[in-house]
Amino acid sequence: MDFGRITIDDELVMYMFGTPGQARFWFMWDDLVRGAVGAVVVVDCRRLADSFDAVDYFETNKRIPYIVALNRFEGQLDYTAEQVREALEVSPEVPIIDFDARQRQSGGEVLKALLRYALEHNRASEPVA
Repeated sequence: MDFGRITIDDELVMYMFGTPGQARFWFMWDDLVRGAVGAVVVVDCRRLADSFDAVDYFETNKRIPYIVALNRFEGQLDYTAEQVREALEVSPEVPIIDFDARQRQSGGEVLKALLRYALEHNRASEPVA
């Protein structure tokens, strides 16, 4: 398991946990998502089948907003975002973005996209007064 911490400012700190995507690790996921703002499923387009379990977990567990991040290898993707959405059966409202995990700025863009989506998701799920 991986762990990271990013200090945004004096009052905002983001903690990140990375786990393997296979279903046999779901026992950890239930504890890790408790209190989570959201999740990122990182997809290796060369091995789409390895992402089924993680996508299924978050599709089933609708209380956690998640996005899908397609990791570029050698600067390219093997599939379009829509092909991946269809293959992994990702809901239409879930953002799918591409990035390069080797580039810090690209990873930062993924986290920004997650935070934007999580804020929208949480606003949409608030009861109307």
